[in-house]
Amino acid sequence: MTDTIDAATTSDETLDELQAWLDDNWDPDLTVAQWWELLGLAGWAAPTLPTNAYGRGVARSVGVQVQKAIAAYGALGAPAGLGLLLAAPTIADHGTQEQIDTMVRDIVTGQKAWCQLFSEPGAGSDLAGLTTKAVRDGDEWIVTGQKVWTSLGQTADIGMLIARTAPDLPKHQGITYFGIDMVQPGIEVRPLREMTGHAMFNETFLDEARVPHANIIGELNNGWAVANSTLGHERAGLGAGGAGGGAGGATPGQIAGHLDKRAGDFAPAPKAAKAAAPVAEAKPAKKKNDQGSASMLVGMAKHYGCIDDATVRQGLAQLYTLGEIGRYSAERSKAARAAGKDIPGIGNISKLGMSNIVRLQRDLGLQIVGAAGMLHAYEADDQKKLNEATGNPFLTAVTTTALYAQAPPIYGGTDQIQRNIIGERVLGLPKEPGDTKNVPFSELPKNA
Repeated sequence: MTDTIDAATTSDETLDELQAWLDDNWDPDLTVAQWWELLGLAGWAAPTLPTNAYGRGVARSVGVQVQKAIAAYGALGAPAGLGLLLAAPTIADHGTQEQIDTMVRDIVTGQKAWCQLFSEPGAGSDLAGLTTKAVRDGDEWIVTGQKVWTSLGQTADIGMLIARTAPDLPKHQGITYFGIDMVQPGIEVRPLREMTGHAMFNETFLDEARVPHANIIGELNNGWAVANSTLGHERAGLGAGGAGGGAGGATPGQIAGHLDKRAGDFAPAPKAAKAAAPVAEAKPAKKKNDQGSASMLVGMAKHYGCIDDATVRQGLAQLYTLGEIGRYSAERSKAARAAGKDIPGIGNISKLGMSNIVRLQRDLGLQIVGAAGMLHAYEADDQKKLNEATGNPFLTAVTTTALYAQAPPIYGGTDQIQRNIIGERVLGLPKEPGDTKNVPFSELPKNA
């Protein structure tokens, strides 16, 4: 009980401090860059980061409350993206203070956007089998290879790159983690259009691209450990109960072109000033412990007249329950880390929980909307017409989720890989036969 009271007190004090800070600093006429600099350097952009890395060292739950409070205030939120979600915490874990002072600073102030250059056409589930190579050339490394599923690579300034720097070492030991400039000769990013109609993912080709030796994050040939740190942050962030990112539509980095725009043009309307939704019952007022997806689907079920259907009600309860389990798991993990302990496999379990949630959202949403679930617009103009025809602007959330739900169980490590990790590292089940971890990578058969 004492821990709960202390945590609540800390949260209230943090939010009170944030409120006062917003009163003193938020100005919609600032540029996006000016606002993000204020927000980032004050520790509000990434409050869960350590204090030496432009954060405030608060729990994930408090960090989520901070971002919600900024949005409710009507201010532009933190510069969302893989920089805040993955790169900044990884650099805080493994980087030098100089790298924190430059790379992390540019992330929390929105000056640089990041992408992730991990997966390859022949190295997805077996990430350590990557073949993109980096060869030392004085104070630089020359990188050649191909990456795929590069989220937001088209607007990224810097990439989290893992490349093979020592092919004569075993495959997990000869990998190095770099922060590589994406805007240079030798790097080509090609979008991959998804069935949702969007192109968030890309394939990236590196042909003798260059990266400074000083941009190694962690130690030379120790990139596998650093990459696992990134994957841990990814699974925690993507897992059930994970949250982050900013409120508003501004995109960080130099390529998107938003930094010199007016911050107020990207900020959400304050909660009290928001207009009523065209389908009012499709977006009920949230109670203190409500979850966004469950609340929206409750409203949708009321709108479509199936809120009394027993299977729909059971699905809604299950969705809410899974979300709460994920939230509590995140809190347990944070408390364990604060006590210098760990919960084995918690990131993998959270990732699996998130996969279950999106599949349930897909199935439950389509069950609720019925035949309307076959209607989906792929372009903005068509979306407006569809909204007018159906009278339900929230239908697109259901259909987009249904089309997108196949992706989360794959990216960030497939569900099968998560189960393998839990089985081998947590439950102590036997690994696959073979000695691939001790054989030099150059001597391994392909895909071994």
